[in-house]
Amino acid sequence: MAYLLDTNIFIQAKNEYYGFDLCPGFWTWLEQQNQVGTVFSIAPVQGELTRGEDELTDWAKAQGSKFFLPFNQDASLAMSEVSQWAQNGDYRGDAKREFLSVADPLLVAYAKAHEYTVVTHEVFNPEQPGKSKIKIPAACCAFGVPYIRTFEMLRREGVSFVLP
Repeated sequence: MAYLLDTNIFIQAKNEYYGFDLCPGFWTWLEQQNQVGTVFSIAPVQGELTRGEDELTDWAKAQGSKFFLPFNQDASLAMSEVSQWAQNGDYRGDAKREFLSVADPLLVAYAKAHEYTVVTHEVFNPEQPGKSKIKIPAACCAFGVPYIRTFEMLRREGVSFVLP
């Protein structure tokens, strides 16, 4: 199984439980899994991560296009479907604009086109009141794209960060 990571995976890991100073093994594991073809993200996520000036920005820049895959023709075709789904969905106009202006729909489209599992911290809520935000899991469900959270990915892959 191959995974495609959402922007929030990297940001939350850096800011909380897998800070570069606290758990460098997490970042090493991501790089190792990328080298064996298991963990990736997409170039638009890299773009979101490199807007700042911190360790995460430096790390994301260093990974390049082997980790942050360039958007391709198959993903572009899937993106037109994701865009149409969002535009025709029962969401507020501002929710549609926000969703389509970030990497989220591109991540879902790439996963759909290339059969990846999306890893995100977002949670699916079919009863979302007011449909004020389009979340990645809703788009994944609409297109049959599997999605999981970080800890589920780590457990599936048998990861254990232990002290030396």
